[in-house]
Amino acid sequence: MRYAHTLLTVALAFGVAIGSACTRKPPTEPPNTGPGSVKVARQYLEGRWTLVSFAVYPPSGAPVTVNATGTLVYDDFGNLTMDLGVDEAGAAVMQKSGIPVEKGRFTSSGRTIVDMQGRSLRYVLDTPPAVGGQAGPLAMSRPRYWERDGNTLTLTTKDDNGKPLSVGRWQKQ
Repeated sequence: MRYAHTLLTVALAFGVAIGSACTRKPPTEPPNTGPGSVKVARQYLEGRWTLVSFAVYPPSGAPVTVNATGTLVYDDFGNLTMDLGVDEAGAAVMQKSGIPVEKGRFTSSGRTIVDMQGRSLRYVLDTPPAVGGQAGPLAMSRPRYWERDGNTLTLTTKDDNGKPLSVGRWQKQ
């Protein structure tokens, strides 16, 4: 009889513990979705953007505005694709500044990690970039600092001292 009473007490205690665990309320907001979260940062960047202006800051000399057209697509999974088309003079300026241009085009794409507080994003590289892609103002290893003002997105790459290397301004489509 005593064994049955102990077994009943343990079963009852276990049932109460399970019942109280089931009545807990889930958090009102899933993790990583509130202000300052990666999800919010991605929402700022998400969409299809058209290039408004692109400037390169050569190692020596004044900034040069490059005659370019382009699109930038940032999806809800953190993938970023950028495609710039430049004329012959723009290609020369970009090449001189260490930006690889092939047949009048500069293209980069990959998955990114967003830093909301630092307002930057970094490419996550599964494989090393092609020759020349690891150096220069638009190297895949450099973070892109972003600012969004309404429908305008500004992406800036900086050198190790924080000076701009390139600045692209984009308009949301």
